[in-house]
Amino acid sequence: MEIILALGILMLLGFLGAKVSNRLKFPMVTGFIVVGMLLSPSVSGIISKELIKQVAPITDIALGIIAFLVGGSLSIRRLKRLSKQILWITMVQASLATIFVALLIILLVPYMTNLDFSFIISMALILGAVSAATAPAATLAIVHEYRAKGPLTTALLAIVALDDAVCIVFFVLCAALAEIVIGSGISLYSVFQPLISILSSILLGITVSAVSHFLKKIVHGNEEVLTVALSMIFVTSGLARLLNADPLLANMVFGFIVENYVGFENMFTVLESIENVIFALFFTLAGTHFDPGLMTAALPLALIVMAGRFSGKYIGSYIGGVISKAPEVIRKYIGLGLLPKAGVTVGLILFVAEVASFEPFIEIALNTILASVILNELAAPPLTKYAIFKAGEAYKG
Repeated sequence: MEIILALGILMLLGFLGAKVSNRLKFPMVTGFIVVGMLLSPSVSGIISKELIKQVAPITDIALGIIAFLVGGSLSIRRLKRLSKQILWITMVQASLATIFVALLIILLVPYMTNLDFSFIISMALILGAVSAATAPAATLAIVHEYRAKGPLTTALLAIVALDDAVCIVFFVLCAALAEIVIGSGISLYSVFQPLISILSSILLGITVSAVSHFLKKIVHGNEEVLTVALSMIFVTSGLARLLNADPLLANMVFGFIVENYVGFENMFTVLESIENVIFALFFTLAGTHFDPGLMTAALPLALIVMAGRFSGKYIGSYIGGVISKAPEVIRKYIGLGLLPKAGVTVGLILFVAEVASFEPFIEIALNTILASVILNELAAPPLTKYAIFKAGEAYKG
Protein backbone atom coordinates (compact mmCIF):
# COMPACT_ATOMS: atom_id res chain seq x y z
CA MET A 1 0.00 0.00 0.00
CA GLU A 2 1.12 3.56 -0.71
CA ILE A 3 2.45 5.22 2.47
CA ILE A 4 0.28 8.37 2.37
CA LEU A 5 -2.84 6.26 1.79
CA ALA A 6 -1.88 4.03 4.73
CA LEU A 7 -1.42 7.04 7.02
CA GLY A 8 -4.80 8.39 5.94
CA ILE A 9 -6.45 5.04 6.70
CA LEU A 10 -4.72 4.81 10.08
CA MET A 11 -5.87 8.30 11.10
CA LEU A 12 -9.44 7.97 9.80
CA LEU A 13 -10.15 4.50 11.17
CA GLY A 14 -8.29 5.37 14.37
CA PHE A 15 -10.57 8.38 14.79
CA LEU A 16 -13.68 6.25 14.21
CA GLY A 17 -12.38 3.63 16.64
CA ALA A 18 -11.84 6.34 19.25
CA LYS A 19 -15.45 7.55 18.81
CA VAL A 20 -16.74 4.00 19.31
CA SER A 21 -14.46 3.63 22.33
CA ASN A 22 -15.91 6.81 23.84
CA ARG A 23 -19.45 5.52 23.30
CA LEU A 24 -18.49 2.37 25.22
CA LYS A 25 -17.08 4.57 28.05
CA PHE A 26 -13.45 3.68 27.27
CA PRO A 27 -10.69 6.25 26.64
CA MET A 28 -9.87 7.18 23.04
CA VAL A 29 -6.45 5.49 23.38
CA THR A 30 -8.10 2.07 23.67
CA GLY A 31 -9.98 2.65 20.39
CA PHE A 32 -6.80 3.70 18.58
CA ILE A 33 -4.92 0.57 19.73
CA VAL A 34 -7.75 -1.85 18.88
CA VAL A 35 -8.07 -0.39 15.37
CA GLY A 36 -4.31 -0.77 14.92
CA MET A 37 -4.53 -4.42 16.00
CA LEU A 38 -7.30 -5.07 13.46
CA LEU A 39 -5.23 -3.45 10.68
CA SER A 40 -2.04 -5.33 11.67
CA PRO A 41 -0.20 -7.80 9.38
CA SER A 42 -1.20 -10.68 11.67
CA VAL A 43 -4.95 -9.94 11.60
CA SER A 44 -6.33 -8.26 8.44
CA GLY A 45 -2.96 -7.61 6.77
CA ILE A 46 -4.14 -4.20 5.53
CA ILE A 47 -0.96 -2.68 6.97
CA SER A 48 2.11 -4.77 6.07
CA LYS A 49 5.30 -5.29 8.09
CA GLU A 50 7.29 -3.42 5.44
CA LEU A 51 4.96 -0.44 5.71
CA ILE A 52 5.25 -0.40 9.51
CA LYS A 53 9.04 -0.14 9.14
CA GLN A 54 8.70 2.66 6.57
CA VAL A 55 6.52 4.80 8.84
CA ALA A 56 8.65 4.15 11.96
CA PRO A 57 9.91 7.80 11.99
CA ILE A 58 6.29 8.86 12.64
CA THR A 59 6.48 7.04 15.99
CA ASP A 60 9.72 8.83 16.91
CA ILE A 61 8.19 12.21 16.01
CA ALA A 62 5.05 11.50 18.04
CA LEU A 63 7.09 10.36 21.05
CA GLY A 64 9.18 13.53 20.87
CA ILE A 65 6.07 15.73 20.91
CA ILE A 66 4.49 13.70 23.73
CA ALA A 67 7.68 13.87 25.82
CA PHE A 68 7.88 17.65 25.30
CA LEU A 69 4.27 18.04 26.48
CA VAL A 70 4.95 15.84 29.53
CA GLY A 71 7.94 18.03 30.44
CA GLY A 72 5.77 21.11 30.00
CA SER A 73 3.19 19.72 32.41
CA LEU A 74 5.75 19.76 35.25
CA SER A 75 5.30 23.24 36.67
CA ILE A 76 7.72 23.83 39.56
CA ARG A 77 5.11 25.97 41.29
CA ARG A 78 2.68 23.03 41.42
CA LEU A 79 5.37 20.42 42.07
CA LYS A 80 6.72 22.18 45.17
CA ARG A 81 3.53 21.37 47.05
CA LEU A 82 3.93 17.66 46.28
CA SER A 83 7.71 17.24 45.98
CA LYS A 84 8.11 14.99 49.05
CA GLN A 85 5.22 12.74 48.01
CA ILE A 86 6.46 12.51 44.41
CA LEU A 87 9.97 11.40 45.40
CA TRP A 88 8.81 8.81 47.92
CA ILE A 89 6.12 7.33 45.66
CA THR A 90 8.48 7.23 42.66
CA MET A 91 11.25 5.37 44.49
CA VAL A 92 9.05 2.91 46.41
CA GLN A 93 6.79 1.89 43.51
CA ALA A 94 9.69 1.58 41.04
CA SER A 95 11.69 -0.51 43.54
CA LEU A 96 8.79 -2.84 44.39
CA ALA A 97 7.88 -3.31 40.71
CA THR A 98 11.46 -4.43 40.03
CA ILE A 99 11.61 -6.71 43.09
CA PHE A 100 8.16 -8.31 42.60
CA VAL A 101 8.76 -9.09 38.90
CA ALA A 102 12.20 -10.56 39.61
CA LEU A 103 10.93 -12.70 42.51
CA LEU A 104 7.96 -14.09 40.55
CA ILE A 105 10.22 -15.05 37.65
CA ILE A 106 12.73 -16.77 39.96
CA LEU A 107 9.93 -18.68 41.74
CA LEU A 108 7.77 -19.66 38.74
CA VAL A 109 9.87 -19.77 35.57
CA PRO A 110 12.00 -22.84 36.58
CA TYR A 111 8.79 -24.89 36.16
CA MET A 112 8.17 -23.44 32.66
CA THR A 113 11.56 -23.72 30.94
CA ASN A 114 14.75 -25.79 30.77
CA LEU A 115 17.01 -22.75 31.13
CA ASP A 116 19.94 -23.01 33.54
CA PHE A 117 19.03 -21.39 36.88
CA SER A 118 21.79 -18.78 36.55
CA PHE A 119 20.21 -17.59 33.30
CA ILE A 120 16.78 -17.49 34.95
CA ILE A 121 18.16 -15.24 37.71
CA SER A 122 19.84 -13.01 35.10
CA MET A 123 16.60 -12.77 33.10
CA ALA A 124 14.70 -11.98 36.31
CA LEU A 125 17.09 -9.10 37.07
CA ILE A 126 16.79 -7.68 33.55
CA LEU A 127 12.98 -8.01 33.28
CA GLY A 128 12.59 -6.66 36.81
CA ALA A 129 14.69 -3.59 36.08
CA VAL A 130 12.89 -2.64 32.86
CA SER A 131 9.53 -3.06 34.63
CA ALA A 132 10.21 0.09 36.67
CA ALA A 133 9.53 2.37 33.67
CA THR A 134 6.18 3.97 32.88
CA ALA A 135 5.32 5.12 29.34
CA PRO A 136 4.15 8.75 29.32
CA ALA A 137 2.15 8.66 26.06
CA ALA A 138 -1.02 6.88 27.21
CA THR A 139 -1.14 8.75 30.53
CA LEU A 140 -0.76 12.14 28.86
CA ALA A 141 -3.37 11.28 26.21
CA ILE A 142 -5.96 10.44 28.89
CA VAL A 143 -5.11 13.47 31.03
CA HIS A 144 -5.62 15.74 28.00
CA GLU A 145 -8.73 13.91 26.78
CA TYR A 146 -10.52 14.47 30.09
CA ARG A 147 -8.88 17.86 30.81
CA ALA A 148 -7.75 16.51 34.16
CA LYS A 149 -6.27 18.90 36.72
CA GLY A 150 -5.53 18.52 40.40
CA PRO A 151 -3.08 17.01 42.90
CA LEU A 152 -3.40 13.45 41.55
CA THR A 153 -2.84 14.55 37.94
CA THR A 154 0.16 16.73 38.86
CA ALA A 155 1.78 13.94 40.90
CA LEU A 156 1.01 11.34 38.23
CA LEU A 157 2.67 13.28 35.41
CA ALA A 158 5.71 14.05 37.56
CA ILE A 159 6.17 10.40 38.56
CA VAL A 160 5.73 9.23 34.97
CA ALA A 161 8.49 11.64 33.92
CA LEU A 162 10.83 10.49 36.72
CA ASP A 163 10.15 6.78 36.28
CA ASP A 164 12.19 6.45 33.09
CA ALA A 165 15.29 7.96 34.69
CA VAL A 166 14.92 5.72 37.76
CA CYS A 167 14.43 2.69 35.48
CA ILE A 168 17.68 3.38 33.63
CA VAL A 169 19.63 3.57 36.91
CA PHE A 170 18.06 0.27 38.07
CA PHE A 171 18.89 -1.25 34.69
CA VAL A 172 22.56 -0.30 34.98
CA LEU A 173 22.82 -2.04 38.37
CA CYS A 174 20.78 -5.12 37.43
CA ALA A 175 22.55 -5.65 34.08
CA ALA A 176 25.91 -5.63 35.88
CA LEU A 177 24.60 -8.11 38.49
CA ALA A 178 23.16 -10.30 35.74
CA GLU A 179 26.56 -10.52 34.03
CA ILE A 180 28.18 -11.48 37.35
CA VAL A 181 25.56 -14.21 37.94
CA ILE A 182 26.25 -15.89 34.59
CA GLY A 183 29.97 -15.53 35.10
CA SER A 184 30.81 -13.14 32.26
CA GLY A 185 32.02 -10.31 34.49
CA ILE A 186 31.06 -6.64 34.35
CA SER A 187 31.24 -4.81 31.06
CA LEU A 188 32.23 -1.18 31.67
CA TYR A 189 30.32 -0.22 28.55
CA SER A 190 27.10 -1.79 29.80
CA VAL A 191 27.53 -0.05 33.17
CA PHE A 192 28.33 3.47 32.03
CA GLN A 193 26.58 3.77 28.64
CA PRO A 194 23.04 4.31 30.06
CA LEU A 195 24.37 6.84 32.61
CA ILE A 196 26.21 8.74 29.86
CA SER A 197 22.96 8.65 27.87
CA ILE A 198 21.08 10.31 30.76
CA LEU A 199 23.63 13.10 31.11
CA SER A 200 23.77 13.67 27.34
CA SER A 201 19.97 13.87 27.19
CA ILE A 202 19.80 16.44 30.00
CA LEU A 203 22.52 18.60 28.45
CA LEU A 204 20.85 18.40 25.03
CA GLY A 205 17.48 19.45 26.50
CA ILE A 206 19.10 22.42 28.25
CA THR A 207 20.93 23.49 25.07
CA VAL A 208 17.84 23.33 22.85
CA SER A 209 15.74 25.25 25.40
CA ALA A 210 18.42 27.98 25.45
CA VAL A 211 18.10 28.27 21.65
CA SER A 212 14.31 28.49 21.96
CA HIS A 213 14.75 31.41 24.39
CA PHE A 214 16.45 33.44 21.64
CA LEU A 215 13.97 32.34 18.96
CA LYS A 216 11.09 33.52 21.15
CA LYS A 217 12.07 37.14 20.43
CA ILE A 218 11.52 36.84 16.66
CA VAL A 219 8.47 34.53 16.57
CA HIS A 220 5.01 36.05 16.07
CA GLY A 221 1.62 34.36 15.70
CA ASN A 222 0.53 30.79 16.32
CA GLU A 223 1.61 29.56 12.87
CA GLU A 224 5.21 30.66 13.46
CA VAL A 225 5.17 29.28 17.02
CA LEU A 226 3.98 25.89 15.72
CA THR A 227 6.73 25.84 13.09
CA VAL A 228 9.41 26.62 15.67
CA ALA A 229 8.00 24.16 18.24
CA LEU A 230 7.94 21.24 15.80
CA SER A 231 11.32 22.05 14.30
CA MET A 232 12.97 22.25 17.75
CA ILE A 233 11.44 18.92 18.80
CA PHE A 234 12.61 17.31 15.53
CA VAL A 235 16.11 18.72 16.07
CA THR A 236 16.17 17.47 19.67
CA SER A 237 15.08 13.96 18.68
CA GLY A 238 17.49 13.82 15.75
CA LEU A 239 20.49 15.04 17.74
CA ALA A 240 19.64 12.60 20.54
CA ARG A 241 19.86 9.73 18.05
CA LEU A 242 23.21 10.97 16.75
CA LEU A 243 24.60 11.36 20.28
CA ASN A 244 23.22 8.02 21.54
CA ALA A 245 21.11 9.99 24.01
CA ASP A 246 17.47 9.33 24.91
CA PRO A 247 15.09 11.42 22.73
CA LEU A 248 12.30 11.06 25.31
CA LEU A 249 14.36 12.37 28.22
CA ALA A 250 15.92 15.15 26.09
CA ASN A 251 12.49 16.41 24.99
CA MET A 252 11.12 16.14 28.55
CA VAL A 253 13.97 18.34 29.82
CA PHE A 254 13.36 20.73 26.90
CA GLY A 255 9.65 21.01 27.75
CA PHE A 256 10.33 21.37 31.49
CA ILE A 257 12.76 24.27 31.00
CA VAL A 258 10.51 26.02 28.46
CA GLU A 259 7.59 25.81 30.91
CA ASN A 260 9.47 26.98 34.00
CA TYR A 261 12.25 29.28 32.78
CA VAL A 262 11.79 30.34 29.14
CA GLY A 263 8.16 31.46 29.39
CA PHE A 264 7.28 30.30 25.87
CA GLU A 265 3.83 28.92 26.83
CA ASN A 266 2.47 29.33 23.29
CA MET A 267 4.55 26.33 22.25
CA PHE A 268 2.35 24.08 24.38
CA THR A 269 -0.88 25.75 23.28
CA VAL A 270 -0.22 25.26 19.56
CA LEU A 271 0.96 21.67 20.02
CA GLU A 272 -2.12 20.80 22.05
CA SER A 273 -4.22 21.96 19.07
CA ILE A 274 -2.79 19.09 16.97
CA GLU A 275 -2.38 16.51 19.73
CA ASN A 276 -5.35 14.37 18.61
CA VAL A 277 -3.66 13.79 15.25
CA ILE A 278 -0.44 12.81 17.03
CA PHE A 279 -2.20 10.45 19.43
CA ALA A 280 -4.26 8.85 16.64
CA LEU A 281 -1.18 8.06 14.56
CA PHE A 282 1.03 6.97 17.47
CA PHE A 283 -1.38 4.59 19.19
CA THR A 284 -2.89 3.17 16.01
CA LEU A 285 0.63 2.42 14.75
CA ALA A 286 1.45 0.86 18.13
CA GLY A 287 -1.50 -1.50 17.71
CA THR A 288 -0.24 -2.71 14.31
CA HIS A 289 2.63 -4.53 16.09
CA PHE A 290 0.09 -7.02 17.48
CA ASP A 291 1.01 -10.64 16.67
CA PRO A 292 -1.29 -13.46 17.95
CA GLY A 293 1.50 -16.03 17.54
CA LEU A 294 3.87 -13.97 19.66
CA MET A 295 1.17 -13.36 22.25
CA THR A 296 0.39 -17.09 22.56
CA ALA A 297 4.04 -18.12 22.96
CA ALA A 298 4.99 -15.39 25.42
CA LEU A 299 1.66 -15.07 27.27
CA PRO A 300 2.46 -17.08 30.45
CA LEU A 301 5.68 -15.18 31.19
CA ALA A 302 4.09 -11.88 30.09
CA LEU A 303 1.27 -12.40 32.61
CA ILE A 304 3.84 -13.09 35.35
CA VAL A 305 5.63 -9.83 34.50
CA MET A 306 2.32 -7.94 34.42
CA ALA A 307 1.21 -9.35 37.79
CA GLY A 308 4.51 -8.49 39.46
CA ARG A 309 4.66 -5.04 37.93
CA PHE A 310 1.04 -4.14 38.71
CA SER A 311 1.24 -5.30 42.33
CA GLY A 312 4.63 -3.61 42.82
CA LYS A 313 3.49 -0.28 41.43
CA TYR A 314 0.10 -0.28 43.16
CA ILE A 315 1.33 -1.42 46.58
CA GLY A 316 4.51 0.66 46.29
CA SER A 317 2.53 3.80 45.43
CA TYR A 318 0.31 3.30 48.46
CA ILE A 319 3.26 2.68 50.81
CA GLY A 320 5.15 5.68 49.38
CA GLY A 321 2.05 7.79 49.86
CA VAL A 322 1.67 6.69 53.49
CA ILE A 323 5.36 7.37 54.28
CA SER A 324 5.21 10.85 52.72
CA LYS A 325 1.76 11.62 54.20
CA ALA A 326 0.28 12.21 50.74
CA PRO A 327 -3.44 13.03 50.47
CA GLU A 328 -5.68 9.96 50.55
CA VAL A 329 -6.77 10.47 46.93
CA ILE A 330 -3.14 10.14 45.79
CA ARG A 331 -2.47 7.09 47.96
CA LYS A 332 -5.54 5.26 46.70
CA TYR A 333 -5.50 5.98 42.98
CA ILE A 334 -2.06 6.98 41.68
CA GLY A 335 -0.89 3.37 41.30
CA LEU A 336 -3.63 2.79 38.71
CA GLY A 337 -2.12 5.48 36.47
CA LEU A 338 1.40 4.01 36.40
CA LEU A 339 0.72 0.87 34.36
CA PRO A 340 1.42 1.88 30.71
CA LYS A 341 4.85 0.85 29.43
CA ALA A 342 6.51 0.98 26.03
CA GLY A 343 9.43 3.06 24.79
CA VAL A 344 12.14 2.87 27.45
CA THR A 345 11.22 -0.72 28.39
CA VAL A 346 11.52 -1.97 24.80
CA GLY A 347 14.60 0.18 24.15
CA LEU A 348 16.50 -1.27 27.12
CA ILE A 349 15.61 -4.85 26.16
CA LEU A 350 16.88 -4.20 22.63
CA PHE A 351 20.07 -2.82 24.17
CA VAL A 352 20.48 -6.03 26.20
CA ALA A 353 19.93 -8.07 23.01
CA GLU A 354 23.33 -6.85 21.78
CA VAL A 355 25.16 -8.32 24.82
CA ALA A 356 26.47 -11.76 23.78
CA SER A 357 26.40 -13.27 27.28
CA PHE A 358 22.60 -12.80 27.49
CA GLU A 359 21.91 -14.68 24.24
CA PRO A 360 20.45 -17.88 25.84
CA PHE A 361 17.43 -16.04 27.27
CA ILE A 362 17.16 -12.81 25.30
CA GLU A 363 14.61 -14.07 22.74
CA ILE A 364 12.28 -15.19 25.54
CA ALA A 365 12.78 -11.87 27.36
CA LEU A 366 12.18 -9.77 24.23
CA ASN A 367 8.99 -11.62 23.26
CA THR A 368 7.76 -11.37 26.85
CA ILE A 369 8.27 -7.61 26.94
CA LEU A 370 6.56 -7.08 23.55
CA ALA A 371 3.57 -9.18 24.63
CA SER A 372 3.30 -7.45 28.02
CA VAL A 373 3.52 -4.01 26.35
CA ILE A 374 0.52 -4.82 24.14
CA LEU A 375 -1.48 -6.20 27.08
CA ASN A 376 -0.58 -3.18 29.23
CA GLU A 377 -1.55 -0.69 26.54
CA LEU A 378 -5.00 -2.31 26.38
CA ALA A 379 -5.56 -2.69 30.13
CA ALA A 380 -3.91 0.49 31.44
CA PRO A 381 -5.93 3.33 29.80
CA PRO A 382 -9.31 2.35 31.36
CA LEU A 383 -7.63 2.09 34.78
CA THR A 384 -5.99 5.51 34.39
CA LYS A 385 -9.37 6.96 33.40
CA TYR A 386 -10.98 5.32 36.45
CA ALA A 387 -8.35 6.84 38.76
CA ILE A 388 -8.79 10.37 37.37
CA PHE A 389 -12.57 10.20 37.61
CA LYS A 390 -12.57 8.73 41.13
CA ALA A 391 -10.22 11.54 42.18
CA GLY A 392 -12.73 14.07 40.82
CA GLU A 393 -10.16 15.66 38.51
CA ALA A 394 -11.80 15.00 35.12
CA TYR A 395 -13.76 17.80 33.44
CA LYS A 396 -15.19 15.93 30.45
CA GLY A 397 -17.72 13.12 30.58
